[in-house]
Amino acid sequence: MDQIDHAAALLRGGRFAILTGAGMSTDSGIPDYRGPDSPKRTPMTYQEFIGDETRRRHYWARNHVGYRHMRSVEPNEGHRVVARLEALGLALGVITQNVDLLHERAGSNNVIDLHGRTDAVVCLQCQTKFPRAYIQLRLDIANPDFDVSIADVEIAPDADAVLAETETFNVPACEVCGGILKPDVVFFGENVPRHRVEKSYAMVDQGSALLVLGSSLTVASGLRFVNHAARTGKPILIVNRGETRGDSLADLKLETGTTEFLLGLERELS
Repeated sequence: MDQIDHAAALLRGGRFAILTGAGMSTDSGIPDYRGPDSPKRTPMTYQEFIGDETRRRHYWARNHVGYRHMRSVEPNEGHRVVARLEALGLALGVITQNVDLLHERAGSNNVIDLHGRTDAVVCLQCQTKFPRAYIQLRLDIANPDFDVSIADVEIAPDADAVLAETETFNVPACEVCGGILKPDVVFFGENVPRHRVEKSYAMVDQGSALLVLGSSLTVASGLRFVNHAARTGKPILIVNRGETRGDSLADLKLETGTTEFLLGLERELS
């Protein structure tokens, strides 16, 4: 039995839950955080964002450029296979650690955006939410001379961009209360909202197995669902280039690309 056959045997006969990480979107041109060839990254923490106006301005300038790139990124065939598996009744849905919305754009219906979404901005004081496209326009208006081409910068998985000079960038405040605006995504050092965690646990409980795609499971927000599946006796299948923190719990670990794997799995299950 080859690896695809083995994977299909583990997943066949039930509706499995899917957990995805940054490796799911690399075939769409979004770089991975912790893949074997990924550069060392030092993303801004929540504490830095709320506690330092200079750092916050630096983040918004970089994110303003990175968001332009994220709007142009398209789902890859792996995202489309995941959507088809759900539509066929083979997968329950997706718990994703990504904020790129590519699962939704590919047609997936039951998606839990564990770490938030890049298409929304929230005020940390009054909790008003704004469409990101609207805040992008406000940023454009506040910074008419800030002209950085996305071709000249490195883009990170969370729509961040590597820029050196951001001292003159102007960040508008919340127009409702004057509070601090923040992309509605979970920063490092920030807790995932409890209702998303509980909804994710419920999906794992309802599933016949857990399929992990493109996640190193380095952070607890994703690893906890693998631990939970193991405790409850669910079969666990991990597909990731490189070691993950959940490898010892997996019934099967495949070192391959997610798109390649999913196309093979779809052929076996269809």
